[in-house]
Amino acid sequence: MTTTQALPKVVVLTTGGTISCTTDQNGALIPTVDGATLVAPVAERFAGNLNIEVRELTRLDSAAMTFADIDEIVAACHSALKDPAVTGVVVTHGTDSMEETAIALDTFHADSRPIVLTGSQKPHDHPESDGFTNLFEAVMIASDTSARDIGVLIVFGHAVLPARGATKWHTTDELAFATNAPEEPPRADLVPATPLADTRVDIIHAYPGAPRTLIDAALAAGAQGLVIEAMGSGNVGTEIGVALGDALDNGIPVVITTRVPRGDVSGTYGGAGGGATLAAKGAIGSTYFRAGQSRVLLAIAIASGVSPFTLF
Repeated sequence: MTTTQALPKVVVLTTGGTISCTTDQNGALIPTVDGATLVAPVAERFAGNLNIEVRELTRLDSAAMTFADIDEIVAACHSALKDPAVTGVVVTHGTDSMEETAIALDTFHADSRPIVLTGSQKPHDHPESDGFTNLFEAVMIASDTSARDIGVLIVFGHAVLPARGATKWHTTDELAFATNAPEEPPRADLVPATPLADTRVDIIHAYPGAPRTLIDAALAAGAQGLVIEAMGSGNVGTEIGVALGDALDNGIPVVITTRVPRGDVSGTYGGAGGGATLAAKGAIGSTYFRAGQSRVLLAIAIASGVSPFTLF
């Protein structure tokens, strides 16, 4: 009597994005391709070696993603990993906000098995779409035991990047993502999954001469925390600096990041808007994280009650 060993399984969660888009009669891209159709050609390539289970969550342009949508993706990933036959999870996602969802998943991910995000720059119906290759490589990484214990990954354009520090660096190039993180970015202490839907963190761009009304309006509208996209290594103008000092005095957490593509944020300059002045008042330097991921990390800290310093 012979026994057949069960094949390993990868769960693919589909959420929309360019990878699921087709072009309508006006030339606009619309996410129309269902999960089963999207994954079918890749599943054929792995037939007999790997089971691929598809779970369609939504079909969204990722610019429309909210914290509630991220909550759903986090819950779906954790649900998929309850099955011991699953070797990893792949999430297809639009590129516009992939880095935000990736950092949320990574911060909540306590399992050794990988979660891999991927998508495409060209739509499903483009004759040279990069969707198939990206999805194929994402499934391959998710099924590889060597990808364990390193957290959440973005697999895109033949690159494999840790979630922490990843950022979309080009609007159209097939190598869509780069990283500002060190080669092996240390992972923060993991946080139990916490819903983010009711948490509001605003990003404010601190351009030269920006008025304090930007800060005051955000707080009046209900912002529970602020991410400031500062200049240089973490500096803002005088008006914004005074307003941030007031916010910090009132217990509002503030993270200072930068509009500069590369390098860490460090508080070295004095003056009302200098990074050193803000750091002395309790502002948190984002290190290598840029505004999108900083907002998610601060929201996780607020929602879960952990110190935001521990996540940066």
